[in-house]
Amino acid sequence: MSGSCEAKLSEETCVVLNHVPEAFLERPASELSDVLSGPTLFDLPGRDPRPLFVSTLLHGNEDSGLAAVQEVLRRRAAQGPPRALLLFIGNIRAATQSLRMLPDQPDFNRIWPGSALPPSPFLGMARWVYDYAARRRPFASIDIHNNTGFNPHYSCVARLEPQSIALALLFSRVVVHSQRPVGTLTNAFTALCPAITVECGRAGGESGKSGAAHAAELLEAALAIAELPARPAAPRDLDLLRAFAIVKTPKGASFSFDGSEADFRFRTELDRLNFSDLSAGESFGRLGANGARLEIHPGESDHEPPEYFDYASGEIRLSRNAIPAMLTLDPNAIRGDCLCYLMHRIGLDGKKL
Repeated sequence: MSGSCEAKLSEETCVVLNHVPEAFLERPASELSDVLSGPTLFDLPGRDPRPLFVSTLLHGNEDSGLAAVQEVLRRRAAQGPPRALLLFIGNIRAATQSLRMLPDQPDFNRIWPGSALPPSPFLGMARWVYDYAARRRPFASIDIHNNTGFNPHYSCVARLEPQSIALALLFSRVVVHSQRPVGTLTNAFTALCPAITVECGRAGGESGKSGAAHAAELLEAALAIAELPARPAAPRDLDLLRAFAIVKTPKGASFSFDGSEADFRFRTELDRLNFSDLSAGESFGRLGANGARLEIHPGESDHEPPEYFDYASGEIRLSRNAIPAMLTLDPNAIRGDCLCYLMHRIGLDGKKL
């Protein structure tokens, strides 16, 4: 049985399906439009009626989550999941071209309640999905992503509350506390239930397969667990971090990773520094001839961050200790989002260690 759910103000629609088409289980993200007409919410029964909400393909080029849910649904085809499942498949149009989003679309992970974007059909669709899920009182929410740089698998939480931390620890002991940017699915769903984002490394290739397998393990655990513990995690059980600054390149700036002339000549394999404890003096590369500087924006705070870089003799060096995340060699990701986040460890009370 299926139905069409049209968001108010909206030409962008979400289709609800109460069954899984067999073809869905076999198609890669690039061919999913042959099976699904657009954003789709699967509402599937389970022995425990309180559903796990799972979302994937909010970014069309991040397909480990799709592979993970396909694997879990194949395993569960005969007996069904132990818990009801609300499964949202997001940007199918962008997935056909292996793009994060198409030129006429907003980022599907910036359109959820709390978004800073102006009203649009996309925000209307996201609100409809959120309200549908809210009526079902979800047990937990898991949003599955990949990233472009070399990063470990880790979870993100918007609140430092025990059940979200416990859910995150089902995936990784590395947990990032993140309430920005606004309009993300996890930030919105935190008002309904324990909610996490999981980052499964690079999409595609061996990394993508490993990420899909890891995400499938998480989904099986979340579907099977009866309750998430309400007691705080032991500090030794997790590595908890928060971004204190976001590093961006100036608009229009050029950059290279092979030493060729550019405004920023970053070191080769810069992304290998992700999640490393870096000391002041660590080099990110060299400046070009025009003397451009990296932009430092607030991370998880409205306070202006301190300067994190020194440019003596044209070398781009950290001026204070930091732990970078999301460093990437992808020019589109750098221009569209940022060069990296700079993090520090925090305690469960949110204070910097």
